[in-house]
Amino acid sequence: MSEVPTPNGAPDAADAQMLERLQEGKERIFNQIRRRIIGQDEVVEQVLIALFAGGHCLITGVPGLAKTLLIRSLGEILDLTYRRIQFTPDLMPADITGIDIIEEDKLTGKREIQFVRGPIFANIVLADEINRTPPKTQAALLEAMQEHQVTAGGDRMPLPEPFFVLATQNPIELEGTYPLPEAQLDRFMFNIVIDYLSAEDELTVAMATTSKEQAALEEVLSGEDILAYHKLVRKVYVPMNVGKFAVDLVRSTRPKSDDAPEFVKNWVGWGAGLRAAQYLLLGAKVRAVFRGRHNVSIEDIRALAIPVLRHRVLPNFYAESEGVTVDDIIHRLLDEVREPVSGLV
Repeated sequence: MSEVPTPNGAPDAADAQMLERLQEGKERIFNQIRRRIIGQDEVVEQVLIALFAGGHCLITGVPGLAKTLLIRSLGEILDLTYRRIQFTPDLMPADITGIDIIEEDKLTGKREIQFVRGPIFANIVLADEINRTPPKTQAALLEAMQEHQVTAGGDRMPLPEPFFVLATQNPIELEGTYPLPEAQLDRFMFNIVIDYLSAEDELTVAMATTSKEQAALEEVLSGEDILAYHKLVRKVYVPMNVGKFAVDLVRSTRPKSDDAPEFVKNWVGWGAGLRAAQYLLLGAKVRAVFRGRHNVSIEDIRALAIPVLRHRVLPNFYAESEGVTVDDIIHRLLDEVREPVSGLV
């Protein structure tokens, strides 16, 4: 696929072959994960979209819905280093990034300061129950998630590539949770809400997990594969009308914008920033490839609007008092924001 795409976004032969390999890789990962995770295909797909787009992912749900198992299984499937950090109220920033210690050379007796790297130095970092630690400790992830580096003692240390933070959090209504700062939330590509299984799937899981050992998983992709797919995905063609729809949708979430509908001005305290439009388009490119297409459609944008926007749109007091949720607001926006005509230049 050339850097300047053809009018219909057709890829060249080499990139078309790589796009097929990406699609096959997604199917292989799906098949492996289904050996452990049942009935959460939409959740798994959104996690994989973030993975192939190079974004971080936040998974929200009550305890016991296999959030941690999903991410741990992904760590086994990919040929990448994996670390799990259990977030607790007494966790300190140095427990995440690392700490300076004084070491003595046994031969010379000379003492030197050495930096002991923390668990953040891995390809996949599971931040388990991230909202059970205070904002001070949550903030230790900010630089790592944005810059893919850690600064300690004035030295900047790059993190291994590819680098993903896959975090789980409990609903804020549960006891012992802290709200994530807006700057922290904005660094997550998706906020995926995982819900209870259907009765049939729950029965399947209960029977399977109480009658045999956990299924073993096979490694599917390497870090080099994923980095190559990150570059490839960015070449997927986005028609101008699709790009405009994504930007219009994001702008309509801002209550002070002229583009905002009246209900947004009444119910929203703060809207989404530019990063939301970027993640909408990037995620839509991956979703299009997953479905065997080389062009992004407005349907791809619609499908990812809620996980991209739900943690970037802040309902105000009036919305909460009327029982209006952020998902309700986004659904209504999807109904009201007009789709630009095809062929827009």
